[in-house]
Amino acid sequence: MDLPDPTVLAAPSEDPGGPQIGDDARIAHVSRSDDTDRIVREYGPYVWRALRRLGVSERDADDACQEVFVVVHRKLAEYEGRGQLRTWLYGIAVRVAAAHRRRAHVRREVPTENPVDEDLPSEETPEGAAIDREALAALDHALAALDDDKRAVFVLYEIEGLEMPEVAEALGCQVQTAYSRLYAARGEVERAMRRAALGRGGA
Repeated sequence: MDLPDPTVLAAPSEDPGGPQIGDDARIAHVSRSDDTDRIVREYGPYVWRALRRLGVSERDADDACQEVFVVVHRKLAEYEGRGQLRTWLYGIAVRVAAAHRRRAHVRREVPTENPVDEDLPSEETPEGAAIDREALAALDHALAALDDDKRAVFVLYEIEGLEMPEVAEALGCQVQTAYSRLYAARGEVERAMRRAALGRGGA
């Protein structure tokens, strides 16, 4: 019996139809990129707004937003649909915002713009608009005075409208802990707003 030529057995296949070395990794990368692009289109504006309300300056907001979605792209495979996507995104945004605020503190930067007024309605009259701007500026200062934990809970629950279990999941804490931080934050914000109103001669 003639034995097959071992050089023929060892020769690489010329069939281009099968998967090649590295195809699985490339396909996974392309799929992850497509998913990230979709998430950016759908959630980008909300993440940008949340970063501003979490204390990231307007100058740094675009860079911070990009950082959030770099993390999303890198860790998307780990997400695996656990919980709501927006909760996961806000959790990343909170951590990125905290890092940016720490860097800004090192640079001794002082915010000069109001991060909470981009999409809030104002009164139609000039007087009403001025009052709105003053109130928003007071809220901005009140938020800036909160520590990171209280600010994150307040922003995610009171401004972004997440349910408290979502807030707790995003921040990696117990629901009761999140409620405690919210109550404390509300008290500090209310006192700060009253002081600001008295300073303007309000009631």
